[in-house]
Amino acid sequence: MMARAMHNLVIAATVGLAVLAGAAPALSGQTVAIANRVIYPGEPIPANALKEVMLREGKVPPAAVALAIGDIEGKVARRTLLPGRYIPLASLRDAWLVEQGATVQAVFVAGPLTITASAVSLQPGSPGDLIRVRNVDSGKVLSGTVLTNGTIQVGDL
Repeated sequence: MMARAMHNLVIAATVGLAVLAGAAPALSGQTVAIANRVIYPGEPIPANALKEVMLREGKVPPAAVALAIGDIEGKVARRTLLPGRYIPLASLRDAWLVEQGATVQAVFVAGPLTITASAVSLQPGSPGDLIRVRNVDSGKVLSGTVLTNGTIQVGDL
């Protein structure tokens, strides 16, 4: 009875390892990007603060880490990045195009009608982010999307 249970356990372990080996093949020669110095939260990441290293034979990088310097360069650290460690993509964000407290143009477009107003950003944002702004004249708080030129599109897009 005990021998049969041990036999089943060995078979299950063998099958499990075979499945894992097939799902995660060794990626020899693959590179990952790592920091070569401490990068603090809020700091833009220059290319000279990064380096690409070859993985050891049989080593597989974790999912959602930066594999190339081009994936990281110009982004901003959300948390402290330590030298020699993988850089999770969740630890990076795009640089803010609109800073909190900055004066921006809020634009509403409906067909041929275009209304622009001066507003103060209540939140920082990158292109495509939904942020809140306060109309300088009326004091009303509006929500809008940051456009690539730094204006805020309010209303339907």
